[in-house]
Parts: sequence; C-alpha cells; structure tokens
Amino acid sequence: MVLARDLDPSASPLDYYGFELRRLREAAGLKQAQLGDIIYCTGSLIGQVECTKRVPTRDFSERVDAALGTDGHFSRLVGLVLRSVLPTWFQAYAEMEARAAFISTFQAQLVHGLLQTEGYARALLNVDRPDRVDELVAARIDRQRALAREHPPALWVVLGEAVLYQEVGGSAVMRGQLGHLLSFVDEPWVHIQVLPFSAGQHTGMLGSFTLLRFDDDPEILYEEGYAQGHMTANPAVIRERSVGYARLQAGALSPEESARLIARVMEERYGDEHKPDRRSLA
Repeated sequence: MVLARDLDPSASPLDYYGFELRRLREAAGLKQAQLGDIIYCTGSLIGQVECTKRVPTRDFSERVDAALGTDGHFSRLVGLVLRSVLPTWFQAYAEMEARAAFISTFQAQLVHGLLQTEGYARALLNVDRPDRVDELVAARIDRQRALAREHPPALWVVLGEAVLYQEVGGSAVMRGQLGHLLSFVDEPWVHIQVLPFSAGQHTGMLGSFTLLRFDDDPEILYEEGYAQGHMTANPAVIRERSVGYARLQAGALSPEESARLIARVMEERYGDEHKPDRRSLA
C-alpha cells in the first residue's frame, strides 16, 4: 500500500494534493479521524485522499480549506487534480473550453458534458470505466464551473431528438436530466434547441462536434470519435463546420418549442417522479 509519506509531490497533481493534505493536516496537529470529524467524513477517506487512492472533489477541498485555514489552497489545487484525471487527449480541449467566450455544439446522441447531471454522467462513464467512475464524474462536473463564472461563455446547444429518448441511467435519471435542461430556459447565456426527427437528413449526421470561439485566439473545432476526439484550427474546416452549424440551427425547433418538447417527453416517457442526484463528499 502506498503511504502518504512515500509520495513524490512532483509526480502528479494528485500526488501533490495528497502530500499537501498530509503535511498541512499534521501541521495543524490533527489526526485523520479528527479532520474527518470536522469536515463530516471518515478518517479513512482522508487517508485515501492522502495516499492518492481517492480523488478529492471541489466540495471536499473547500471543507478542508475551511477546517485548516489554508486560504483556498486546496480549492485552487483541486482544479488541476480533476483536470489531470481526464483522458490525456481531452485535457487540451478541456482547458480551451474553460476559456472560450462562445461555445456552439451539436450533440447527436448525448447531452453535452456541460449540461449533464451527475446521475447521467455516472451512468455514461460507468459503461467503460467502472473502476474510475467517481473521479471521472467529479472531473466532468467540475468542467461545468465555466457556466457559473462572473462572465460565463455563451453556450448554444443543438441536440438531436434521439438524445431525449435514449434512456441513460433509467427513468429517474432521465427525468432529472431533462428537468436540468429545462432549468436553463431563463438563462440568458444558454440556449438549447432540439433538431427533430422530421428534419430528415442533415449536416450533423456524421457525428457530434463543437466550435469554440475566443476573445483573442483563433476558433477551434472539436470533433468526437470513438477512441478520442480531434481538434483543429484550420480556417477552411472551421468555415465549413460553422456554415453547417448554422444550417442545423435553422432546421431545429426554436428554444421555446424545444423546451415544450423536452417537457412533454419528460412527462410522457419518464413519469412524474424525480429522484434528485446525490453527490458524495469526495
């Protein structure tokens, strides 16, 4: 078993986090169980984080900062930790997504990661990575902090109608997910449209894609694939996909019509019981 005292803090953000948690906890004269009592978790969980057996969440980090008086040290560090658990090929995209001023995305099969509930994300990630589902869910949910920043990006999402009917995680999870989409109806920076089945053939049938615009940098196109995604800043490709996205928007239902469709599917297909997602401390 890896011991916290054996960690190399330069090995990874997670190793550094564990090293710092042990160092500052001991400096405060607290045992693992004592710190656990203060932040409402077990001493075993503290030990697992210190030994890199468990990836901390942002909530856990904020509680640790409050308990140890570390002035946001762990709250800042956890962003690096959660970013580092993402697939290597996705990390560069996640960094750019966090800086984007305008995000336009077409999703053929899934709700976009920035709009996923924890239950929906957990069901998806559990398919291929059940051994890492907790840390991957935490990393995905942390990406959504971009929507809560002081100057959030404008997010425009076009969802294929199939997204509403592909049952992910069961009826309760889907009801919660569709309800979450509806919660953005009055959000001025988020617009959601549904591309109906009646649209027929369309320019997005080859797959999902996302366009990122920045205040000062060139636009980026991100296209999803089975094994990994692909990014490009090629102006010709960006132009072609931008025109394609405009056509998808034109063929989609309006945001108001889309909200009515989402509400109808939520009620008719997924019942009237909503069990809220529960998030673990770490």
